[in-house]
Amino acid sequence: MDGLDGIREAQELAALLAALKRRSRLSYQELGRRVFISSSTLHRYCNGKGLPTDYGLVVRIATECGADADELNTLLRCWKAATGQERGRGPTGESGPTGEAGPGQEQRPDAGRTPDFGLRRPPGARFVLATVMALVVLCTAAGSAPYEVAPSAAVPVPAGSTSWAQTPSPVDPELFGVTMNSFSGAMPSFRTGALRLWDSETRWAQLEPVRREYDWSTLDRLLDGAEREGLPTLFVFGGTPAWAAPGARKAAYPDGSRAAPPDDLDDWDALVRALIRHAGARIDAYELWVMANHEHHYNGSVDTLVEMTRRASRVIREADPDATVVCPSITELWTAEAHEYLLRFAESGGYQYCDAAGIKLYQRQFTDPPETMLEAVRDVDRTFQRAGYHLPLWSTGTTQTVTLNDPLEEERAANHAVRFYLTGLYARKRNLARMYFYAWGNGNIPIVLQAEGQPPTKAGLFVARLQQWLARADLRSCGHGLQIALPENVWQCEFLIPDERGTLRTARIRWTHAGTADTRAGTGARSIEYLDNSGREVDHRDTVRVTERPVLIRYG
Repeated sequence: MDGLDGIREAQELAALLAALKRRSRLSYQELGRRVFISSSTLHRYCNGKGLPTDYGLVVRIATECGADADELNTLLRCWKAATGQERGRGPTGESGPTGEAGPGQEQRPDAGRTPDFGLRRPPGARFVLATVMALVVLCTAAGSAPYEVAPSAAVPVPAGSTSWAQTPSPVDPELFGVTMNSFSGAMPSFRTGALRLWDSETRWAQLEPVRREYDWSTLDRLLDGAEREGLPTLFVFGGTPAWAAPGARKAAYPDGSRAAPPDDLDDWDALVRALIRHAGARIDAYELWVMANHEHHYNGSVDTLVEMTRRASRVIREADPDATVVCPSITELWTAEAHEYLLRFAESGGYQYCDAAGIKLYQRQFTDPPETMLEAVRDVDRTFQRAGYHLPLWSTGTTQTVTLNDPLEEERAANHAVRFYLTGLYARKRNLARMYFYAWGNGNIPIVLQAEGQPPTKAGLFVARLQQWLARADLRSCGHGLQIALPENVWQCEFLIPDERGTLRTARIRWTHAGTADTRAGTGARSIEYLDNSGREVDHRDTVRVTERPVLIRYG
């Protein structure tokens, strides 16, 4: 397609987005808030002075405005033409390894027709859109899958899992985060993507033991270590000093800190200002309170927490506009009470001050498959839809009673650690953007990646290997079971990964949540790799035994 065609398609894309925006009757500010972009950026997209680089963003904008399946098809055609990503061509212009389509990409006789974007849809159109999009994903996966279905293990499939496909987008290294349970400044010796500071002697009570007298020594050691490794750092607020709330309930720490807001919010403002003034750009993101709905960490009112969020966000953004503000994290997501708390915080306006929402993802029992976390992600997504927010989700930890659980056996712990992050990738279509494993440095938890002063465990080494697999990968789809023509207990995520010559090749990671299953390697299969660094050559006729330990199959 020549340059003039691309310009025309970009202009048509802008006109269609503008028409959808007008039809929705949403302001630029409100629509931008819902899809997590600034109103000025959204305005540029609608007047043709800017072009979205991610089709997922186009879908979010259009869906918020009530677009139907035909309208999404037209938007996709315009976007791909405007960005030079015609059907069958990847971001680099190389021919793609398969002809699979993403959501909304099915060929239709009227695909080139511009729908009437000025007309209102019937009340059931949103349901129709969801149904059509789901069918596209399922037909795409099943129609191109070169698998032979083996008998499924007799185990229930974890709730909350939905197969999906998308325009390939990079796997962010920062997804692979860990919480630091250390205050020495030592860093993980295996590959990781981001650090979170909690249970690291950096609570408010430890940073400011006396009003306006700060001790930054521990924080500096940790930030220096993060800088040496080039790792982005998330600072977590919590643990109000006793002097700031002397009559409040004590928190679950020996330093006398309180599970409450300060009596005078000016003390809160002063802490935030002092922290940013001292740390500067060495801190990349701020989680504005830990486990906000857990009485051991916060038992103040929601309105006060919203006000603290508003104040802190203002100070952070004025001092460091590039920092990410993460709203207070919500835990116990298996309970209705947690979702009621999230709704109250949203209805009080709390999420308008943040760039991301903090949540705690973990299994009901640590022996449960990590894939069961998808049920909580699904429920969180539904609650945010009710609240009218669509912020990226940052999973920033685990349950309050993590240290009370017995450790998992070594092999099972290693499998679960890898699948913790794969589950995060699987939940990407529900806005999950980052995962922080709890924790690094602690040797007394159910899954240990590396105890401080010790070599990495098998779990830590396997997590590092997973990151090596995905270092330059683009994620294209995730699915499980019969929806993608695999045994019911088999899960799969598909990627585009450049080979040694830079050509994008298909790769698939497969695993089970329980039991084993035999699958065909599939057309074009050339090798299989294991987390212990071993591997072998295969071809399309070979059978791949899939277990609870993920494997990587390369194609092309």
